[in-house]
Amino acid sequence: MYPAGIEPYAHGMLDVGDGNRVYWETCGNPAGKPAVVLHGGPGSGAGPFWRRLFDPAAYRVVLLDQRGCGRSTPDAADPETSLAANTTPHLIADIEQVRQHLGIEEWLVLGGSWGVTLALAYAEQHPASVSELVLFSVTSTTRREVEWVTRDMGRIFPEEWTRFRDTVPQAERDGSLVDAYARMLADPDPAVRERAAREWCRWEDVHVSTHPGHKPDPRYEDPRFRMRFARLVTHYWRHAAFLEDGALLRDAGKLAGVPGVMIHGRMDISGPPDIAWLLARVWPDAELVLIGDEGHGLSGDATTEAVLAATDRFRPARSS
Repeated sequence: MYPAGIEPYAHGMLDVGDGNRVYWETCGNPAGKPAVVLHGGPGSGAGPFWRRLFDPAAYRVVLLDQRGCGRSTPDAADPETSLAANTTPHLIADIEQVRQHLGIEEWLVLGGSWGVTLALAYAEQHPASVSELVLFSVTSTTRREVEWVTRDMGRIFPEEWTRFRDTVPQAERDGSLVDAYARMLADPDPAVRERAAREWCRWEDVHVSTHPGHKPDPRYEDPRFRMRFARLVTHYWRHAAFLEDGALLRDAGKLAGVPGVMIHGRMDISGPPDIAWLLARVWPDAELVLIGDEGHGLSGDATTEAVLAATDRFRPARSS
């Protein structure tokens, strides 16, 4: 990764409507090639490490915190914060508002995990705004993928999944677990909400733990982060990302002419590689890079190096 210490040279809060204000920041070279980061989760926020995936001399990098998380307001960690105006179409509109607010004609879009789903949805709706796509830990948040993460992976982590399932009321254990958790996270009893957030995040930490040397995510030690993250993930997953099921794969032809690199670990059990493979077959300008022994996210050096190689490939040529 590029050295730590890359700081934003500009930042702000953009009023995107519905009572929401989205935090944005720009770093790197103000005259560089525009790029935007779409973080995962939903609800993770755009932490400083994202800045280090781009050559700061070549790129003008825009980070934004999606609705309800990070430095954007209102905070989904607060139970009174409504999520009614927090959907994928709202997030796509926010991205376009930020682009227009900053006077950017087109930009490279980088996304990881949930950020891939959002990046694909955005690019398929606004292909003229996208110069390239760099995507890692490819997901499309279909109902099948949600069922895989919340139920089928119990075959791989049976003990941990049993705890995850048994957190919900017994009468709801054979139904949609994501719906059951969402109901618990909306319970008037704060103890019920906190237990749901804690156990949801515990399970999140399990199903991304397949790579060697995995350590628990320290963010889950923060009760506000747990609540924010659990509320937003369950909100989006229970609605299959507010997209027609299978639409991202079906409409991948709209990305013709948009170069892209998809980077995925073969050991990514959280998001199996078939999603990236299927996309690569129908997106004519995509390259698929499979990393043999790595899992979800930037879980190892090879995945990180592949993302850096992609952003370096797409950076503008340096003048002599």
